[in-house]
Amino acid sequence: MKRRLEVSELIFKILAYTLLTAFAICCLYPFVYAISSAISGRDVVDNNEIILLPKDIQFAAFAEIFKNNAFWISYANTLFLTFYGTVFSLFVAILGGYALSKKRLLFRKGFNFILVFTMWFSAGVVPQYLNYKKTLTVFNSIGIQDTKWMIVIAMGMAAMNIILLRNAFEGVPSEIEEAAIVDGATELQVLTKVYVPMSKSTIATVGLFFGISRWNGYYWAQRMIPANHSFEWPLQVYIRRYLEDNIWNSDQGAINVEVYSLNSIVYTMVICAIIPILIIYPYIQKYFAKGVNMGGVKE
Repeated sequence: MKRRLEVSELIFKILAYTLLTAFAICCLYPFVYAISSAISGRDVVDNNEIILLPKDIQFAAFAEIFKNNAFWISYANTLFLTFYGTVFSLFVAILGGYALSKKRLLFRKGFNFILVFTMWFSAGVVPQYLNYKKTLTVFNSIGIQDTKWMIVIAMGMAAMNIILLRNAFEGVPSEIEEAAIVDGATELQVLTKVYVPMSKSTIATVGLFFGISRWNGYYWAQRMIPANHSFEWPLQVYIRRYLEDNIWNSDQGAINVEVYSLNSIVYTMVICAIIPILIIYPYIQKYFAKGVNMGGVKE
């Protein structure tokens, strides 16, 4: 038998569902607007006539993007940065979190304090930029000319994610580790066979954080990759440069595009850029709440 809701509970549920629905619409609207603008005709887009649904539907902008080799090269660069950046950052974070979770680690409290201190006080953009430039010089001296590797390695550590993994590893019962050691497991086997499988929710969550930050990374890629190395630009830098060269700093009327607007090209790029995140996120979302709870709470 269902319990009858009290008036206060009913009002709360109505307000909660109303606010959640409004929030979902606000989140969904920009994506729907981008799709509508990408497949609408030139005049309606340039005259800002699109509100929600598309008008004068055409797919010429998508056809143009599919023929744009520079766009797909930048797309491949972003996939490179996201994959290798996430793998390397996870590797560093797992090792760091595992080491800091061990009470037998010498100067453990000092290392933990230094790690947290970097979250409280940042040196600023200029010292960070000089550090990256020096790292790039070191890479060039040992024969690494691809700037993308500098972005992968030099930006491979995130203090917050190491702390999340440290807390998750501290939640693993010590009896399980002791049993593994009695069975002859090495330190590496304890990490890979005990701690990693038992913390997969937090690891998946941290991996999602790293992946999204690498996929959306713009500022340092724009600062560190030279302008004449356009073949190394990630997707976000390419879209920004396209906006600067073709829309903000040029006369669209001087460009003969009969079917689609140049703004439709940009919206098409944005849609193509978000597709991988839309595909991957639902598979990792189930680990998100559990992973944050396990890694964010220290008993």
